[in-house]
Amino acid sequence: MSDQPQQSLPPQQPPPRQVVEIESPEQHAALAHPLRQRLLFSLGHEPATTSQLATRLDTGKGNVAHHLKVLRTAGLVRVAETRKVRGGTEQYYQRVAERMGVAEPRTEGTAAMLGAVAQELGRSPQTTLSLRHVRLGPDKARELAETLARLVDETEEDEGEQPVHGVLVAMYEQVRPGEDPA
Repeated sequence: MSDQPQQSLPPQQPPPRQVVEIESPEQHAALAHPLRQRLLFSLGHEPATTSQLATRLDTGKGNVAHHLKVLRTAGLVRVAETRKVRGGTEQYYQRVAERMGVAEPRTEGTAAMLGAVAQELGRSPQTTLSLRHVRLGPDKARELAETLARLVDETEEDEGEQPVHGVLVAMYEQVRPGEDPA
């Protein structure tokens, strides 16, 4: 009898999709909490158990389990694999997509994401944070947005056990006081 855990993959589990579009009210609600955002960040490169996530995020397992359930119900995470360990079953969770696109961001989800990023920045030994406002016509604004997206999308990751770096890119047009954003 081996001490190695037995691994069994759930049947017919495809690899994560490249991008999932956030559209349903359940998905938007799931994104409206900083810990759920941090769970999604943490699951960005490899599946993890509730215990592993609780340790990484310095919070309780019950708290992680609750928020994973919300994310799973919203279709944003799934069980990637299970392992039998000492008479029990460990579940390894994984994001359903490498990236999540939010075509129509909602204030509460954006606030939660920025709150989660702020928590991550506060824990990071190395950060770069820059905010600049520039005057651009529609063509230059579109070109800059496409360039930023391409830069992030085309960055090739190093092989092996390297540190994980978060990249947040946002570009938005400021609404002038008294203007209707619609």
